[in-house]
Amino acid sequence: MKNKIESVLKNRLVQLLMLGSVLFLLLPLPDPLFDQPYTTTIESSEGQLMGARIANDGQWRFPMVDSLPIKFETALLYFEDEYFYYHPGVNPVSIFKAFITNVKTGSIKRGGSTLSMQVIRMARGNQSRTVFQKLWETLLALKLELFYSKKEIINLYASHAPFGGNVVGISAASWRYFSRAPEQLSWAEAAALAVLPNQPSIIFPGKNDEAFRTKRNKLLTKLFENNLIDATTLELAQAEELPSQPHDLPQFAPHLLGELVKKGKSGQRNVVTLNPRLQQTVNRLLKSHIAHLNANYIFNGAVLVVDLLSGETKAYVGNVDTEEIHSPSVDIIQSKRSTGSLLKPFLYAAALDEGLITPKQLLGDYPVFFEGFAPKNFDLQYRGAVHADEALTRSLNLPFVMLLKEYGYQKFHQKLRRIGMNSLDRPADHYGLSMILGGAESSLWELVNMYANLYRVYRNSFDQSITTLYLADNYFEHEYLVNQPLRQIPTFQNPEEFSIASTWSMLEAMKGLNRPDDFAGWEQFRSSTPISWKTGTSFGFRDAWAIGLNGRYAVGVWVGNADGEGRPGLVGGKAAAPLMFQVFEQLESDPFDEVPTSETQLFKICKESGQKANSYCENTMDTSLPMSIDHSTSCSFHQLIHLDQTETYQVNSSCYDVNQMVHKSWFMLPPVQAWYYRQYNTDYQSPPKFKTGCEQATSIATLEMIYPKANAKVFIPKELDGTFGQTVFEAAHSNTKEIIYWHLDGVYLGSTKRVHQMGLFAEPGKHELHLLDGQGQELNLNFTVIGVL
Repeated sequence: MKNKIESVLKNRLVQLLMLGSVLFLLLPLPDPLFDQPYTTTIESSEGQLMGARIANDGQWRFPMVDSLPIKFETALLYFEDEYFYYHPGVNPVSIFKAFITNVKTGSIKRGGSTLSMQVIRMARGNQSRTVFQKLWETLLALKLELFYSKKEIINLYASHAPFGGNVVGISAASWRYFSRAPEQLSWAEAAALAVLPNQPSIIFPGKNDEAFRTKRNKLLTKLFENNLIDATTLELAQAEELPSQPHDLPQFAPHLLGELVKKGKSGQRNVVTLNPRLQQTVNRLLKSHIAHLNANYIFNGAVLVVDLLSGETKAYVGNVDTEEIHSPSVDIIQSKRSTGSLLKPFLYAAALDEGLITPKQLLGDYPVFFEGFAPKNFDLQYRGAVHADEALTRSLNLPFVMLLKEYGYQKFHQKLRRIGMNSLDRPADHYGLSMILGGAESSLWELVNMYANLYRVYRNSFDQSITTLYLADNYFEHEYLVNQPLRQIPTFQNPEEFSIASTWSMLEAMKGLNRPDDFAGWEQFRSSTPISWKTGTSFGFRDAWAIGLNGRYAVGVWVGNADGEGRPGLVGGKAAAPLMFQVFEQLESDPFDEVPTSETQLFKICKESGQKANSYCENTMDTSLPMSIDHSTSCSFHQLIHLDQTETYQVNSSCYDVNQMVHKSWFMLPPVQAWYYRQYNTDYQSPPKFKTGCEQATSIATLEMIYPKANAKVFIPKELDGTFGQTVFEAAHSNTKEIIYWHLDGVYLGSTKRVHQMGLFAEPGKHELHLLDGQGQELNLNFTVIGVL
């Protein structure tokens, strides 16, 4: 009978144990343990905090740490749970001691909770302390130890413990109270933070300092008694000041922080590629530069610095810290703005690849009109003809508009999209030829990386370790984040985009740009390596750009007003380029300028026209140029003309003995180009006139003034509203299809076709009217404005 009873009891005990085990396993741990929003942070690869955005619940709660610095972990364990690594989640000895102490004092003086139990308590929302809750937390702490490692548990505690006010977790506390990472804390600082979670509402920096100091120093003494610090360290640590009120967190890159949030990185610890020193320096330079422009009511600016070899972003300053009325929160780096002239280098390289131009080829620079589009140069001058590389360095508009027309704006539109300009989200016809003059929009982020990646492909042809990047919809999406894989693309080096030779030619041409007046001594900069750079100015003086490459870094600068207000003098060369050079002063450079010999060859080039020399070119030079030049046309400006023996007149066989003719090579521009060209090139000689009686290939057209006549006195009409009107001048041409170009006092006014009328207003006084047709025929007329009717 006795054995039977014992057997039943044993079975019941086993059943109870099994039931208890099942119930224990079924105890629900919070899932997830901590369902709380976190602060979004960005920090450098060295651990320097560069920005933070408070969590959605208003707490400075940094993302969970994956390890603890040894000083803080040691201080925490000796203060909170010395036997943490030895107990199963509950320490019976601590609970017994706490019970005895609380009984003796008649109040709760000691808790006895382990770190595991405190993690459970925090995970369950810090519910009221009752016997039932304590028992429940004890059971859950035991279960927590089954599913989480000791390292995970202590990290959970350190990441979610309260440190006073709205500061949660060791990382936030370290930066808020000491302005440094937890790994850089001293023993005194680590001990101060270790005691804070115990009673954060009672012991708080700046309040109850004596109680706070006593607890910290008691913990430091305990560390000394356990031979964890020496006597000198103890003395110095106890002499350290306590933290006062929380410090503001660093905000070196608030706009990049905002961009990360947009890309779904909210509530995460984002390790970025930014260089903290450079980021702060660029912030300072931008703020100082914009302050000087405030007098002209220019209030915003942005700077982007990209490592050319790795593709990593090293500085990202999206705007200047200014008054709220000037929209400092707008991230200009990501904003779409008119590109101005920044696309001209890409057209230059594309035209080289097509064999449409050579670097020194003469391009037309004279008034043109395309179906309602009448482009002008920025300086409102016309040079007749200008070398292609000079047109690029001077950023002349007309040569590039005509070049784009020849190349094809539809084809150029597609090429730009293939190299990463995804902001071109409308059909090519929407932009037309104005695309090359700022008719399209892009961002500083997109443009700088387009230039940088083009350089990287060129450099990669010499050094295969240089990364080339895929230009997709998420172009360079992660090139400001550390340890993000870069996607390779072999097709970017396809000749249908840009050859290495054309890229090299483009970069060489961009080195020829004149430096801003304030930077006449730029060669003395530490980064005195020649810089390939380009500026841009949008219509209405709304955007000033400058982008440069020094072989090591690409620097992009935008200056203007975030609301799009234009300002006089807001031009790339004066408003943006000086800041770009100031940034380059802070950077290392690489004078890499290898000639891609595998894609170039020697060509005999005409010095005057810049084209491949023909048999009539007398002044030539041998130059290494892209192989595509082999498909370009030979010199079209040097022609063989026939002169009389005195070389005074042109003649032909109909009026002159062929045996007595002098045959001479002559550099001849089309008539309209020649007229403008002569204004800047006084040594240009037009071919001699034909000798009387010699027949010409074309008949002479007549250009005549209808009103006013020579030396006329002209009155300017006054309108009914009191404003000054215009006097209509009129000319006639025997060729009804001819275009007439009108100039007043040397300033181009416009062109007329068929009906040659032009409304003019001129100040009282003497004036000169100059008319020019497409064949070079000229008409000069002097008149005097004597008053107002």
